[in-house]
Amino acid sequence: MTPHHKEAGLTAPRPLTLQDYRTLALAALGGALEFYDFIIFVFFALVIGQQFFPPDIPDWLRQFQTFGIFAAGYLARPLGGIVMAHFGDKLGRKRMFTLSIVLMAVPTLLMGMLPTYASIGIAAPLALLALRILQGAAIGGEVPGAWVFVAEHVPARHTGYACGTLTAGLTAGILLGSLLATLINTSFTPAQIADWAWRLPFLIGGVFGLIAMYLRQWLEETPVFAEMQAKKTLAQELPLKTVLQQHKHAVLVSVLLTWLLSAAIVVVILMTPTYLQKQFGIAATTSLKANSLAIIALTVGCMLAGRIIDRIGSGLTFILGSLLLGASSHHFYNTLAIDSSQLYVLYALTGLCVGIVGAVPYVMVRAFPAAVRFSGLSFSYNLSYAIFGGLTPMAVTLWLKTNPLAPAHYVLALCGLGLLLGCYLLWQEQRRR
Repeated sequence: MTPHHKEAGLTAPRPLTLQDYRTLALAALGGALEFYDFIIFVFFALVIGQQFFPPDIPDWLRQFQTFGIFAAGYLARPLGGIVMAHFGDKLGRKRMFTLSIVLMAVPTLLMGMLPTYASIGIAAPLALLALRILQGAAIGGEVPGAWVFVAEHVPARHTGYACGTLTAGLTAGILLGSLLATLINTSFTPAQIADWAWRLPFLIGGVFGLIAMYLRQWLEETPVFAEMQAKKTLAQELPLKTVLQQHKHAVLVSVLLTWLLSAAIVVVILMTPTYLQKQFGIAATTSLKANSLAIIALTVGCMLAGRIIDRIGSGLTFILGSLLLGASSHHFYNTLAIDSSQLYVLYALTGLCVGIVGAVPYVMVRAFPAAVRFSGLSFSYNLSYAIFGGLTPMAVTLWLKTNPLAPAHYVLALCGLGLLLGCYLLWQEQRRR
């Protein structure tokens, strides 16, 4: 075992066992179901706005308020992540991993049962906002917690694969949301959806969450945490205080890598279907089908990136990944501006290259020592996602007023950042050797 692996607090070299694969499968499935719960809101934002706000306000104001409630989930992420990570470093990874899924499933189920504005007036949007904040707190603890959990279960040389597989599970949750939204929109009339069918994805999501919670009972505490508990080497003071005092450098690298991750996911996967419809006049059904294809390619890409980073290290992976994402996304947007006949192929290829995000958690779980790993990763990831994940759609939308290829240029700029981070990580690896 290399000094670096000891320092990282990851498990000793051995092959992946059946138990490892079971842990990965259960963690990824839970992550997919929880991520579905978090994002299903955005697919039904239009109808939610009509049900939860006064009918006599302007349409733009209703939309703005609805997306404000959606954004509140992002803003609640850092607080939820910090609190849950604190207890994850003090009491155990597994307990927080189970708590996060309860915190997500119950509000999602309740969203599907909420009375509308017509029934209870202003209390309806306020109740929706409160439930959305709880969802944000849950996802803030879930994603970093899941990465730490799987990384500490598998052998050190498979950390990338474990983190990549889990990230693939999260992206599968987006696909699940997209497919269910498509199914509901094709199975029911707009009147039926407005009347009651919009509740179905929330009720289904709540049930999904409770099933995932049941499945997580079969997971065991990570060997790394169990060892720290036995040797009494858990963080003595506030874990976050230690992170901010001793690991500022690791926080900065993690924040910048999360910016790359959020830009790729938010712009290429979440914003592009609407952009294709508005900018290039591509039909909604066509752009959503192409988007589903891109998400499937992204899921594969995350697992590939995890495999590659285990083999060649983080520096080269981010140099190559950033170059590929920059080239493919630039080609995708520029080609569609002239000719949309290659939409499916180019979107799928770009989605595959967005898979570089699957390599991000590998760097983050190794950047912090085991005693404060959950707190360090959670603070960096959630702070960065709250700022950049929240501001990216606004920044790109404003930029579109003067530049029709704003998404291409924004992603390209972030790939430049990824390239610089790759060079820095490569220099660090060589210095360590």
